[in-house]
Amino acid sequence: MVPLLLVLLLALILFGAGFAVKVLWWVAVVVLVLWLLGFVMRSPGPGGGGRGRWYRW
Repeated sequence: MVPLLLVLLLALILFGAGFAVKVLWWVAVVVLVLWLLGFVMRSPGPGGGGRGRWYRW
């Protein structure tokens, strides 16, 4: 009975990890698209000229 429970627990952990990795891939793609849009659509800063940044840091 214990080996069966261990196998089921392992399958559950691997399924959960696989689902989490898939979700993280989608999050990474969304962040990359947002970053690229911000990089392309940035405007010059209030200093007049130079490279403007769409973020504050």
